[in-house]
Amino acid sequence: MLQAVPKPASQSMGLNRTPPVTGLILTGGGARAAYQVGVLAAIAQLRRDAGATQQNPFPVISGTSAGAINASTLACHADDFDAAVDGLLHLWQGLHVESIYRADAFEAVRSGARWLSMLSLGWAIARWTRSRPRSLLNNAPLRELLARYLDMPRIETMLDGGHLRALALTGSSYTSGQHVTFFQTHHHVVPWLREQRMAVQTKLSLSHLMASSAIPFIFPAELLELEGVAEWFGDGSMRQSAPISPAVHLGAERVLVIGAGRMKEPEGRRVTATDAHPSMAQIAGHALSNIFLDALAVDVERLRRINRTLALLSRETRAATALRPIELLVIAPSRRLDDLAGEHQASLPPSVRAMLRAFGVSGKGKTTSGSALVSYLLFEPSFVNELINLGMSDTLAKRAEVQRFFGWPARAPQIDPALLRKSRSAGFAAGC
Repeated sequence: MLQAVPKPASQSMGLNRTPPVTGLILTGGGARAAYQVGVLAAIAQLRRDAGATQQNPFPVISGTSAGAINASTLACHADDFDAAVDGLLHLWQGLHVESIYRADAFEAVRSGARWLSMLSLGWAIARWTRSRPRSLLNNAPLRELLARYLDMPRIETMLDGGHLRALALTGSSYTSGQHVTFFQTHHHVVPWLREQRMAVQTKLSLSHLMASSAIPFIFPAELLELEGVAEWFGDGSMRQSAPISPAVHLGAERVLVIGAGRMKEPEGRRVTATDAHPSMAQIAGHALSNIFLDALAVDVERLRRINRTLALLSRETRAATALRPIELLVIAPSRRLDDLAGEHQASLPPSVRAMLRAFGVSGKGKTTSGSALVSYLLFEPSFVNELINLGMSDTLAKRAEVQRFFGWPARAPQIDPALLRKSRSAGFAAGC
């Protein structure tokens, strides 16, 4: 829940204000986070069109799960937003399943067989084989990729240079049950403590990224130190009741939220008639959607309600309260990503498809059973590129809202397509 935050001195004293501090919220969702890259690419284009390329548009960045990877990339290159976005495009467009988790036939069959044995025959098999599978999939390739791609110590350089105000990455402790926001900043911030939710200032590392993106059941937990004690952490979307809160605590006065799923479903029920019991894949997909999507929708509505309430108060009453309105812009997919994943599931390696069939994924296109689960694991170009294109088109459809949010003038695009293609293909020549 968003808490009362003291107003900046310039606001309370009625002085001329500098441009408001903008926060960026990048949520989780496995492969779905490719959508965020499309949104960021469109924002970069609109920013160039407006000629507003002098400063980092997002001095406060908060990332969770796969969104933490995107957030860290932006933070590492806070001195060059366009280069950071180009790097994200280069990274995501080159991804395959094998870049994220081991997908060879032996590994997939072994992982799936262990879990199915545990679930079907229970403790007897576990005792007999001494098998204690940590996760469905082995994400060692992801660690290797991030170690090559990201130079996390560069965040300190960005803070030193004033290009970045704060970066926050979230994780959930399996050991203590706490939801923890790990943040790095040079500004004075009092770490906040709420019911089962706390903040810790630290130097962020690759281990924080791996912990934040450890999708429950699918990827293994990561060991992190919390107040001098080693604890096992998993995906930061778990138990995340207030995903917007970290950015506000870290000084954001307006917030852009990029979701990884539709914030509101169309009117009417969406039911596929069947007498069959839901498969393990359907149940798992439903659970993951609850973890990754529901808390954000609730927190967005909560913030909007607070803003509406403050707008009803007189100027004197608002001045007497510690609460302040937070300008909010939300960009989320206009299509159901479950359906989109169903259309592209054939691009998964045969070994992964076989493993998912064992868990109940079946059918094609919109009729795919278990497509929600597939959408989190489909790190393949056909799906990733469609998500990026969707993010770009959804953002450009909100061009006027984006321009108002940033205070950018509305101008016709003044960009040379040849130069744009050249910059996109270059990617990060020197790495992060």
